[in-house]
Amino acid sequence: MKAPRLSEAGVAGACRRLAVSDKLMAGIFQRHGPPPLWSRRAGFRCLIQIVMEQQVSLASGRATMRRMESAFGRISAASLARAGEDGLRSVGVTRQKSRYCVLLAEASLRGELDLRAIARASDEEAMDMLIRFKGVGRWTAEVYLLMALLRPDVWPAGDLALAKAVQRLKGLTERPGERTMRGLAEPWRPYRAVAARLLWQDYLCRPAATAQI
Repeated sequence: MKAPRLSEAGVAGACRRLAVSDKLMAGIFQRHGPPPLWSRRAGFRCLIQIVMEQQVSLASGRATMRRMESAFGRISAASLARAGEDGLRSVGVTRQKSRYCVLLAEASLRGELDLRAIARASDEEAMDMLIRFKGVGRWTAEVYLLMALLRPDVWPAGDLALAKAVQRLKGLTERPGERTMRGLAEPWRPYRAVAARLLWQDYLCRPAATAQI
């Protein structure tokens, strides 16, 4: 069975359904309209970019990717394996992320990291297949499913910008943690990935927002 994928039309339709069932979501939808799809091309490069974006701004992650591509050419399992940890560190990749990149590259070259098989798997199976690799935590896997595989019901509960957006939406005194985030998103099933896009859009429209999707 082919896994479902969002489209721009699908995002718009899901927004309308969320607006009917949730007045706070309806407010965001009325203010901004449907959010962007924010899709990324699935594959090894995309996964590495998400790893580079862990715990830093997206702009910083993209800058690191540009340095890597300038030094090593197209980002692929082969090019990162050739570069090695020392090569990656020479262009500003942290020691930890350099290790992750090389491990993922080697796993891909051995056929253990099979992103095509992951694309065909269910959400739960795809998550399990990704997080078995060192360097791919739950947030990384969820963002890959949400943006690269365009799954409609993925919720990256550990995302900082998303947590800030939920805090503002719900009028919470503190930024919610991952467990609270997952509970708050339950009413938005089976369109949690669309709810995330709506919330990111609302967050980015604030004058003080510095995040980028």
